[in-house]
Amino acid sequence: MDAPLTPELKAELKRIAEAIVAPGKGLLAADESTGTMGKRLANIGVENTEENRRQYRQLLFTSGAEMRNSISGVILFEETLYQKADDGTPFVKIIKDQGIIPGIKVDKGVVPLAGTQGEGTTQGLDGLSQRCEQYKKDGCDFAKWRCVLKITDHTPSELAMKENANVLARYATICQQNGIVPIVEPEVLCDGDHSLERAQKVTEAVLSAQYKALVDHHVYLEGTLLKPNMVTPGQSCPQKSTPEQCGKATVEALQRTVPAAVPGITFLSGGQSEEQASIHLNAINQYPGKKPWKLTFSFGRALQASALKAWSGKKENVKAGQKEFLKRAKANGEAAKGEYKGEASLAGDQSLFVANHQY
Repeated sequence: MDAPLTPELKAELKRIAEAIVAPGKGLLAADESTGTMGKRLANIGVENTEENRRQYRQLLFTSGAEMRNSISGVILFEETLYQKADDGTPFVKIIKDQGIIPGIKVDKGVVPLAGTQGEGTTQGLDGLSQRCEQYKKDGCDFAKWRCVLKITDHTPSELAMKENANVLARYATICQQNGIVPIVEPEVLCDGDHSLERAQKVTEAVLSAQYKALVDHHVYLEGTLLKPNMVTPGQSCPQKSTPEQCGKATVEALQRTVPAAVPGITFLSGGQSEEQASIHLNAINQYPGKKPWKLTFSFGRALQASALKAWSGKKENVKAGQKEFLKRAKANGEAAKGEYKGEASLAGDQSLFVANHQY
């Protein structure tokens, strides 16, 4: 058995987790893999080279003093962790100098899970402890690991829910021993025509399995964060739900499954448009009822779509891209407090849905 966490380590993990979910702040997920970043760049007619990826991420990280008002942390992809700005300053230093916490995506992607009908699990546990030790030295204080569950007539299966919950619990244990706060991400995909009720029921089953596994693995909950899907009807469900209905379903699902010891919940945007993601986050925070955790964001596409469009790979558009990014960051910071009033942005209502989304 691994040595239990020392009181000092627990205190550090708790401090980091609480700083990430400081009031009105959330995470920028800039951890797209090289392949995914290629698709994003292809949409704006930009070649997927390391230099173009660096230029784009530099645009985000140097967007200005306002960024720190709404962004508490940035999830990096390994390539980005070691990149530098034009003037030679490491990105990690730029992020830290703004009082923003760097984090790292540590999973190695989804693979098929034998014995299931098209379900998967996530790989990357081998060598994770050594990698975490190195990432901590290199300035990362938190990590992210994504598992994916699908809603169909016969899924998610018991096997897939248990396997993914266990993988996330193992990852969480390894992170904590290295002083890294694990963000636990069991994503129930929005692909499908299922109803809001079905989405809520499945999300509750997945989160119940997840917290059972975390407790079984002796994970220190005060030093973790949860990154779940919001509860919404399936992407192709004919019956649309209001933001208030989605807010209620989401909060109820969390109330029934997530211990109050968890400091915060950083929702993924899951292919919602920028505007929709902000409106839903706002509705979740406005829903009356017991909410013992901070409810905020960890958005990738829903913070970046307008910025990418405005930039379009052109040096002269960097400022315009930064302006759009800061606009969305501010909108989501307000939504995390239940104070969002709506804000027009370049790609605000453009659907960001990708079937079977891979990072």
